[in-house]
Amino acid sequence: MVRNEAALERAIYYVEPVSDKAERSRHLVRFWLYTVAFLVFLMVVVGGITRLTDSGLSITEWKPIHGAIPPLSLSEWQEEFQKYQQIPEYERVNKGMSLEEFKAIFWWEWGHRQLGRFIGVVFFLPMLYFWLSKRIADQLKPRLILLLGLGALQGAVGWWMVASGLVDRVDVSQYRLATHLILASVIFVALLWVARGYRRADRIPECVSADRHVWLMAVLTVAILFQIFLGALVAGTHSGLIYNSWPLMEGSFIPDQIYDTSPIWLSPFEDHTTIQFNHRMMAYLVALLCLLFWYRMLRDPYAGAGKRGANILGALVLLQIVVGIATLLWSVPIVLASIHQAGAMLVLGTATILLRDLMDNARRY
Repeated sequence: MVRNEAALERAIYYVEPVSDKAERSRHLVRFWLYTVAFLVFLMVVVGGITRLTDSGLSITEWKPIHGAIPPLSLSEWQEEFQKYQQIPEYERVNKGMSLEEFKAIFWWEWGHRQLGRFIGVVFFLPMLYFWLSKRIADQLKPRLILLLGLGALQGAVGWWMVASGLVDRVDVSQYRLATHLILASVIFVALLWVARGYRRADRIPECVSADRHVWLMAVLTVAILFQIFLGALVAGTHSGLIYNSWPLMEGSFIPDQIYDTSPIWLSPFEDHTTIQFNHRMMAYLVALLCLLFWYRMLRDPYAGAGKRGANILGALVLLQIVVGIATLLWSVPIVLASIHQAGAMLVLGTATILLRDLMDNARRY
Protein backbone atom coordinates (compact mmCIF):
# COMPACT_ATOMS: atom_id res chain seq x y z
CA MET A 1 0.00 0.00 0.00
CA VAL A 2 1.35 3.40 -0.95
CA ARG A 3 0.68 6.48 1.09
CA ASN A 4 -0.72 9.33 -0.95
CA GLU A 5 -1.14 12.55 1.05
CA ALA A 6 -2.28 14.61 -1.94
CA ALA A 7 -5.08 12.16 -2.68
CA LEU A 8 -6.06 12.23 0.96
CA GLU A 9 -6.31 16.02 0.96
CA ARG A 10 -8.53 15.92 -2.13
CA ALA A 11 -10.73 13.08 -0.88
CA ILE A 12 -11.23 14.10 2.72
CA TYR A 13 -10.84 17.82 2.97
CA TYR A 14 -11.23 20.45 0.29
CA VAL A 15 -10.88 20.39 -3.45
CA GLU A 16 -10.67 24.19 -3.38
CA PRO A 17 -7.78 25.85 -1.52
CA VAL A 18 -8.35 26.77 2.11
CA SER A 19 -7.49 30.33 3.04
CA ASP A 20 -4.61 30.95 5.44
CA LYS A 21 -7.02 32.35 8.02
CA ALA A 22 -9.23 29.27 7.80
CA GLU A 23 -6.17 27.02 8.05
CA ARG A 24 -4.93 28.80 11.17
CA SER A 25 -8.39 28.57 12.73
CA ARG A 26 -8.89 24.88 11.99
CA HIS A 27 -8.05 23.73 15.53
CA LEU A 28 -10.30 26.42 17.04
CA VAL A 29 -13.26 25.39 14.88
CA ARG A 30 -12.74 21.76 15.82
CA PHE A 31 -12.60 22.63 19.52
CA TRP A 32 -15.88 24.54 19.16
CA LEU A 33 -17.60 21.60 17.45
CA TYR A 34 -16.33 19.16 20.08
CA THR A 35 -17.62 21.50 22.79
CA VAL A 36 -21.08 21.54 21.24
CA ALA A 37 -20.97 17.73 20.97
CA PHE A 38 -20.13 17.52 24.68
CA LEU A 39 -23.08 19.79 25.48
CA VAL A 40 -25.37 17.55 23.41
CA PHE A 41 -24.03 14.60 25.42
CA LEU A 42 -24.98 16.44 28.63
CA MET A 43 -28.37 17.25 27.13
CA VAL A 44 -29.08 13.57 26.57
CA VAL A 45 -28.05 12.70 30.14
CA VAL A 46 -30.17 15.49 31.64
CA GLY A 47 -33.05 14.45 29.40
CA GLY A 48 -32.73 10.91 30.72
CA ILE A 49 -32.86 12.13 34.32
CA THR A 50 -35.88 14.29 33.43
CA ARG A 51 -37.58 11.16 32.15
CA LEU A 52 -36.57 9.03 35.14
CA THR A 53 -37.88 11.61 37.63
CA ASP A 54 -41.16 12.00 35.68
CA SER A 55 -40.45 15.69 35.27
CA GLY A 56 -41.01 16.07 31.54
CA LEU A 57 -44.64 17.19 31.73
CA SER A 58 -44.18 19.74 34.52
CA ILE A 59 -44.02 22.62 32.01
CA THR A 60 -47.19 22.52 29.93
CA GLU A 61 -46.38 25.28 27.44
CA TRP A 62 -43.69 25.79 24.81
CA LYS A 63 -42.22 29.27 25.04
CA PRO A 64 -38.83 29.16 23.29
CA ILE A 65 -37.91 32.72 24.34
CA HIS A 66 -40.08 33.74 27.30
CA GLY A 67 -39.81 30.28 28.81
CA ALA A 68 -36.15 30.91 29.62
CA ILE A 69 -37.27 32.93 32.66
CA PRO A 70 -38.47 30.65 35.50
CA PRO A 71 -41.18 31.67 38.00
CA LEU A 72 -39.81 34.42 40.22
CA SER A 73 -42.62 34.94 42.71
CA LEU A 74 -45.07 32.82 44.67
CA SER A 75 -47.94 33.88 42.41
CA GLU A 76 -45.99 32.83 39.31
CA TRP A 77 -45.19 29.45 40.89
CA GLN A 78 -48.84 28.94 41.75
CA GLU A 79 -49.81 29.81 38.17
CA GLU A 80 -47.40 27.20 36.79
CA PHE A 81 -48.65 24.65 39.32
CA GLN A 82 -52.27 25.32 38.36
CA LYS A 83 -51.45 24.65 34.71
CA TYR A 84 -49.86 21.35 35.68
CA GLN A 85 -52.93 20.42 37.73
CA GLN A 86 -55.02 20.50 34.55
CA ILE A 87 -53.23 17.61 32.83
CA PRO A 88 -53.92 13.85 33.27
CA GLU A 89 -50.55 13.13 34.93
CA TYR A 90 -51.47 15.24 37.94
CA GLU A 91 -55.00 13.87 38.19
CA ARG A 92 -54.04 10.20 37.89
CA VAL A 93 -50.50 10.06 39.28
CA ASN A 94 -49.54 13.09 41.37
CA LYS A 95 -52.85 14.37 42.72
CA GLY A 96 -52.33 16.07 46.05
CA MET A 97 -48.63 16.87 45.53
CA SER A 98 -47.38 20.02 47.24
CA LEU A 99 -45.99 23.11 45.57
CA GLU A 100 -42.52 22.18 46.80
CA GLU A 101 -42.82 18.75 45.24
CA PHE A 102 -43.92 20.38 42.00
CA LYS A 103 -40.88 22.65 42.07
CA ALA A 104 -38.60 19.60 42.24
CA ILE A 105 -39.88 18.21 38.94
CA PHE A 106 -40.24 21.65 37.37
CA TRP A 107 -36.54 22.45 37.77
CA TRP A 108 -35.44 19.30 35.95
CA GLU A 109 -37.61 20.09 32.92
CA TRP A 110 -36.68 23.78 33.00
CA GLY A 111 -32.99 22.88 33.21
CA HIS A 112 -33.35 20.50 30.28
CA ARG A 113 -34.97 23.16 28.13
CA GLN A 114 -32.51 25.81 29.29
CA LEU A 115 -29.59 23.60 28.31
CA GLY A 116 -31.15 23.24 24.87
CA ARG A 117 -31.32 27.03 24.54
CA PHE A 118 -27.72 27.32 25.70
CA ILE A 119 -26.57 24.80 23.08
CA GLY A 120 -28.33 26.85 20.41
CA VAL A 121 -26.45 29.99 21.48
CA VAL A 122 -23.10 28.18 21.79
CA PHE A 123 -23.53 26.82 18.28
CA PHE A 124 -25.00 29.81 16.47
CA LEU A 125 -22.93 32.74 17.76
CA PRO A 126 -19.47 31.18 17.17
CA MET A 127 -20.65 29.93 13.79
CA LEU A 128 -21.67 33.46 12.89
CA TYR A 129 -18.30 34.80 14.03
CA PHE A 130 -16.28 32.16 12.17
CA TRP A 131 -18.40 32.62 9.06
CA LEU A 132 -18.22 36.42 8.91
CA SER A 133 -14.51 36.51 9.74
CA LYS A 134 -13.78 33.93 7.00
CA ARG A 135 -12.31 31.47 9.49
CA ILE A 136 -14.10 28.44 8.07
CA ALA A 137 -13.66 26.88 4.65
CA ASP A 138 -16.53 27.23 2.18
CA GLN A 139 -17.00 23.47 2.00
CA LEU A 140 -17.73 23.32 5.73
CA LYS A 141 -20.56 25.85 5.59
CA PRO A 142 -23.31 23.53 4.25
CA ARG A 143 -22.53 21.06 7.03
CA LEU A 144 -22.90 23.79 9.64
CA ILE A 145 -26.22 24.90 8.15
CA LEU A 146 -27.42 21.30 8.27
CA LEU A 147 -26.37 21.00 11.92
CA LEU A 148 -28.18 24.23 12.74
CA GLY A 149 -31.31 22.93 11.05
CA LEU A 150 -31.13 19.64 12.95
CA GLY A 151 -30.84 21.55 16.22
CA ALA A 152 -33.93 23.64 15.43
CA LEU A 153 -35.81 20.48 14.43
CA GLN A 154 -34.84 18.85 17.72
CA GLY A 155 -36.45 21.68 19.68
CA ALA A 156 -39.69 21.23 17.75
CA VAL A 157 -39.58 17.43 18.19
CA GLY A 158 -39.05 17.93 21.93
CA TRP A 159 -42.25 19.92 22.23
CA TRP A 160 -44.07 17.46 19.93
CA MET A 161 -43.02 14.74 22.39
CA VAL A 162 -44.16 16.66 25.48
CA ALA A 163 -47.49 17.55 23.85
CA SER A 164 -48.31 13.84 23.52
CA GLY A 165 -48.59 13.56 27.31
CA LEU A 166 -50.73 16.61 28.01
CA VAL A 167 -54.17 15.44 26.89
CA ASP A 168 -55.13 11.78 27.20
CA ARG A 169 -51.96 10.16 28.55
CA VAL A 170 -50.08 10.31 31.84
CA ASP A 171 -46.78 9.96 30.00
CA VAL A 172 -45.28 10.95 26.68
CA SER A 173 -45.58 8.67 23.67
CA GLN A 174 -42.76 6.13 23.48
CA TYR A 175 -42.69 6.67 19.70
CA ARG A 176 -42.04 10.37 20.12
CA LEU A 177 -39.58 9.80 22.95
CA ALA A 178 -37.59 7.41 20.75
CA THR A 179 -37.68 9.92 17.88
CA HIS A 180 -36.40 12.67 20.20
CA LEU A 181 -33.53 10.54 21.52
CA ILE A 182 -32.49 9.22 18.11
CA LEU A 183 -32.45 12.72 16.63
CA ALA A 184 -30.26 13.86 19.54
CA SER A 185 -27.97 10.90 18.87
CA VAL A 186 -27.78 11.74 15.16
CA ILE A 187 -26.87 15.34 16.00
CA PHE A 188 -24.19 14.08 18.40
CA VAL A 189 -22.77 11.77 15.72
CA ALA A 190 -22.87 14.50 13.07
CA LEU A 191 -21.00 16.97 15.30
CA LEU A 192 -18.27 14.43 16.05
CA TRP A 193 -18.09 13.39 12.40
CA VAL A 194 -17.64 16.94 11.13
CA ALA A 195 -15.20 17.88 13.91
CA ARG A 196 -13.09 14.74 13.42
CA GLY A 197 -12.91 15.31 9.69
CA TYR A 198 -11.93 18.97 9.94
CA ARG A 199 -8.22 18.35 10.50
CA ARG A 200 -4.94 18.19 8.70
CA ALA A 201 -4.05 14.99 6.86
CA ASP A 202 -0.98 14.41 9.01
CA ARG A 203 -3.10 14.38 12.17
CA ILE A 204 -5.01 11.21 11.31
CA PRO A 205 -3.98 8.18 13.43
CA GLU A 206 -2.55 5.69 10.96
CA CYS A 207 -4.24 2.40 10.12
CA VAL A 208 -2.80 1.03 6.87
CA SER A 209 -5.35 -1.79 6.64
CA ALA A 210 -8.39 0.41 7.38
CA ASP A 211 -10.25 -0.67 4.23
CA ARG A 212 -10.51 -4.20 5.70
CA HIS A 213 -12.40 -2.97 8.77
CA VAL A 214 -14.60 -0.07 7.62
CA TRP A 215 -17.60 -2.24 6.75
CA LEU A 216 -17.68 -3.95 10.16
CA MET A 217 -17.25 -0.69 12.03
CA ALA A 218 -20.10 0.84 10.01
CA VAL A 219 -22.38 -2.11 10.84
CA LEU A 220 -21.42 -1.87 14.51
CA THR A 221 -22.12 1.88 14.63
CA VAL A 222 -25.57 1.41 13.09
CA ALA A 223 -26.25 -1.42 15.55
CA ILE A 224 -25.35 0.85 18.47
CA LEU A 225 -27.74 3.52 17.17
CA PHE A 226 -30.51 0.94 16.83
CA GLN A 227 -29.83 -0.29 20.37
CA ILE A 228 -30.25 3.27 21.64
CA PHE A 229 -33.60 3.39 19.84
CA LEU A 230 -34.66 0.15 21.54
CA GLY A 231 -33.50 1.57 24.87
CA ALA A 232 -35.74 4.58 24.31
CA LEU A 233 -38.70 2.24 23.85
CA VAL A 234 -37.79 0.54 27.14
CA ALA A 235 -37.69 3.91 28.89
CA GLY A 236 -40.84 5.15 27.20
CA THR A 237 -42.89 2.15 28.30
CA HIS A 238 -41.16 1.51 31.68
CA SER A 239 -40.38 -1.99 30.41
CA GLY A 240 -37.24 -2.12 32.55
CA LEU A 241 -39.40 -2.47 35.67
CA ILE A 242 -40.40 -6.04 34.79
CA TYR A 243 -38.30 -9.23 34.49
CA ASN A 244 -35.65 -7.90 36.87
CA SER A 245 -33.42 -10.94 36.47
CA TRP A 246 -30.59 -11.94 34.16
CA PRO A 247 -29.88 -13.82 31.92
CA LEU A 248 -33.35 -15.38 32.10
CA MET A 249 -36.75 -13.72 31.93
CA GLU A 250 -39.02 -15.54 34.41
CA GLY A 251 -36.92 -18.67 34.11
CA SER A 252 -36.64 -18.67 30.33
CA PHE A 253 -34.14 -17.17 27.93
CA ILE A 254 -36.93 -16.66 25.38
CA PRO A 255 -40.20 -16.00 27.25
CA ASP A 256 -43.46 -17.36 25.85
CA GLN A 257 -45.19 -13.99 26.04
CA ILE A 258 -43.15 -12.20 23.37
CA TYR A 259 -44.91 -10.93 20.24
CA ASP A 260 -48.35 -11.50 21.76
CA THR A 261 -49.83 -8.13 20.83
CA SER A 262 -52.44 -8.01 18.09
CA PRO A 263 -51.59 -6.93 15.46
CA ILE A 264 -48.20 -8.57 15.95
CA TRP A 265 -46.23 -5.71 14.38
CA LEU A 266 -47.13 -3.52 17.36
CA SER A 267 -45.40 -5.89 19.77
CA PRO A 268 -41.88 -4.40 19.37
CA PHE A 269 -43.28 -0.97 20.25
CA GLU A 270 -46.05 -1.58 22.78
CA ASP A 271 -45.65 -5.00 24.41
CA HIS A 272 -43.43 -4.65 27.49
CA THR A 273 -42.08 -8.19 27.37
CA THR A 274 -41.17 -7.95 23.69
CA ILE A 275 -39.60 -4.51 24.14
CA GLN A 276 -37.31 -5.69 26.93
CA PHE A 277 -36.49 -8.93 25.09
CA ASN A 278 -35.49 -7.05 21.94
CA HIS A 279 -33.27 -4.69 23.92
CA ARG A 280 -31.52 -7.67 25.54
CA MET A 281 -31.00 -9.49 22.24
CA MET A 282 -29.65 -6.38 20.53
CA ALA A 283 -27.19 -5.92 23.39
CA TYR A 284 -25.83 -9.42 22.72
CA LEU A 285 -25.53 -8.66 19.01
CA VAL A 286 -23.66 -5.40 19.68
CA ALA A 287 -21.33 -7.27 22.04
CA LEU A 288 -20.63 -9.95 19.41
CA LEU A 289 -19.98 -7.40 16.68
CA CYS A 290 -17.66 -5.48 18.97
CA LEU A 291 -15.81 -8.66 19.94
CA LEU A 292 -15.40 -9.57 16.27
CA PHE A 293 -14.10 -6.10 15.45
CA TRP A 294 -11.68 -6.18 18.39
CA TYR A 295 -10.41 -9.65 17.42
CA ARG A 296 -9.86 -8.66 13.80
CA MET A 297 -7.95 -5.53 14.81
CA LEU A 298 -5.89 -7.42 17.37
CA ARG A 299 -4.72 -9.95 14.77
CA ASP A 300 -4.08 -7.36 12.07
CA PRO A 301 -0.36 -6.41 12.00
CA TYR A 302 -1.20 -3.32 9.92
CA ALA A 303 -3.96 -1.95 12.19
CA GLY A 304 -1.63 0.56 13.87
CA ALA A 305 -3.49 3.12 15.97
CA GLY A 306 -6.75 1.34 15.23
CA LYS A 307 -5.90 -1.26 17.87
CA ARG A 308 -6.00 1.35 20.61
CA GLY A 309 -9.40 2.52 19.47
CA ALA A 310 -10.69 -1.05 19.35
CA ASN A 311 -9.49 -1.64 22.92
CA ILE A 312 -11.23 1.50 24.16
CA LEU A 313 -14.47 0.64 22.40
CA GLY A 314 -14.38 -2.93 23.70
CA ALA A 315 -13.86 -1.76 27.28
CA LEU A 316 -16.73 0.73 27.02
CA VAL A 317 -19.12 -1.85 25.57
CA LEU A 318 -18.23 -4.31 28.32
CA LEU A 319 -18.78 -1.67 31.00
CA GLN A 320 -22.06 -0.65 29.39
CA ILE A 321 -23.32 -4.23 29.49
CA VAL A 322 -22.39 -4.59 33.16
CA VAL A 323 -24.13 -1.33 34.06
CA GLY A 324 -27.17 -2.33 31.99
CA ILE A 325 -27.50 -5.65 33.82
CA ALA A 326 -27.09 -3.92 37.20
CA THR A 327 -29.72 -1.35 36.23
CA LEU A 328 -32.16 -4.15 35.41
CA LEU A 329 -31.41 -6.21 38.54
CA TRP A 330 -31.92 -3.21 40.82
CA SER A 331 -35.17 -2.20 39.08
CA VAL A 332 -33.88 0.89 37.30
CA PRO A 333 -32.49 3.18 40.03
CA ILE A 334 -32.03 6.73 38.76
CA VAL A 335 -28.25 6.82 39.27
CA LEU A 336 -27.53 3.56 37.44
CA ALA A 337 -30.03 4.30 34.69
CA SER A 338 -28.43 7.71 34.11
CA ILE A 339 -24.96 6.16 33.95
CA HIS A 340 -26.33 3.61 31.49
CA GLN A 341 -27.68 6.33 29.20
CA ALA A 342 -24.43 8.28 29.42
CA GLY A 343 -22.54 5.08 28.63
CA ALA A 344 -24.62 4.52 25.51
CA MET A 345 -23.60 7.94 24.20
CA LEU A 346 -19.93 7.32 25.03
CA VAL A 347 -20.04 4.03 23.12
CA LEU A 348 -21.74 5.73 20.18
CA GLY A 349 -19.27 8.60 20.18
CA THR A 350 -16.27 6.28 20.32
CA ALA A 351 -17.65 4.17 17.47
CA THR A 352 -18.26 7.32 15.39
CA ILE A 353 -14.69 8.55 15.85
CA LEU A 354 -13.30 5.11 15.04
CA LEU A 355 -15.41 4.87 11.90
CA ARG A 356 -14.32 8.33 10.77
CA ASP A 357 -10.65 7.46 11.31
CA LEU A 358 -11.01 4.20 9.42
CA MET A 359 -12.75 5.85 6.48
CA ASP A 360 -10.13 8.60 6.32
CA ASN A 361 -7.37 6.01 6.35
CA ALA A 362 -9.12 3.91 3.72
CA ARG A 363 -8.93 6.94 1.41
CA ARG A 364 -5.29 7.47 2.29
CA TYR A 365 -3.95 4.03 1.36
